Amino acid sequence: MSGATNDLENASRSALPVEAAEDRRPTARVWRWVRGPGDDHRGTRGAAWRQYLVGLALIAILVGGINIINVISLVHDEPRAGVLAPAIWEGSSWLSIVLLAWIPWLALKRLPPSARPLWMLCAFHLAVAFVYSAAHVAGFVLMRKAVYALAGSDYRFGPVLPGFLYEASKDVFGYLVFVAIFWIAGRLTRPHATMSPAEAQFDIRDGARIVRVRMNDILAVTSAGNYVEFVLRDGRRPLMRSPLSSMESELSPHGFLRTHRSWLVNANQVTGLQPEGSGDYALELGSLRVPLSRRFPKTLARLRGG
Repeated sequence: MSGATNDLENASRSALPVEAAEDRRPTARVWRWVRGPGDDHRGTRGAAWRQYLVGLALIAILVGGINIINVISLVHDEPRAGVLAPAIWEGSSWLSIVLLAWIPWLALKRLPPSARPLWMLCAFHLAVAFVYSAAHVAGFVLMRKAVYALAGSDYRFGPVLPGFLYEASKDVFGYLVFVAIFWIAGRLTRPHATMSPAEAQFDIRDGARIVRVRMNDILAVTSAGNYVEFVLRDGRRPLMRSPLSSMESELSPHGFLRTHRSWLVNANQVTGLQPEGSGDYALELGSLRVPLSRRFPKTLARLRGG
């Protein structure tokens, strides 16, 4: 084990902020892309794979049930076609969906429903949905051609554009359902907090180093272009490449609240609430003042204990 890893593990046991060299192995870079920004704290990797496996199982069961119903319907409507051909059609579609389920999972990891602006979220997932549909169609067509060739026959998909548009009309809806399933799976597999707020830690990837801090030492997080800036109790302000929406998803279970389109605050560290007119407020976190916009009434209600 490397010295940097030993230092990181020792610091984890002592619960003190530390720095560690960034893992630059190709597999580590791939994983950092997969997990998305803000997933550096302990236990995230295991939770992400649990989310994927649970979501994959739910998708396989759901789609498999639909495919079986489709086979029964096809056999009933066209008895002369027999069972084998419909089973090949529906089975190849099912297998292609299962093999490509990682696409909606990765898309969800990159831009979760909380991501903003909304138009970018919708445009991103719509574009990925059409890519997913193209891959799904190509997958089941190749499988069917292979199976038919082994049987000494030939499978014809038909006119490409009308056929693809027909499949895409179903696949886009299916993609959105699969994203929702993975989101629900993430909620079901999210690890329950076993540490108190004072003990819980978070890893901030500041450039080529990792700064490990206690949750209670993070006063607020603010947007800074393509980065977020953490305001720490000791005055440090490390940067991390991530959208604020991803930080909100990661930190909300630990008591962080959105107060403004550019700010998250640690509700446990709020020391004062000052009205500023027109429904806006200023939050005091020690010497730090953070805006609370009237567009976040639920945050105001929670801070007031309502």
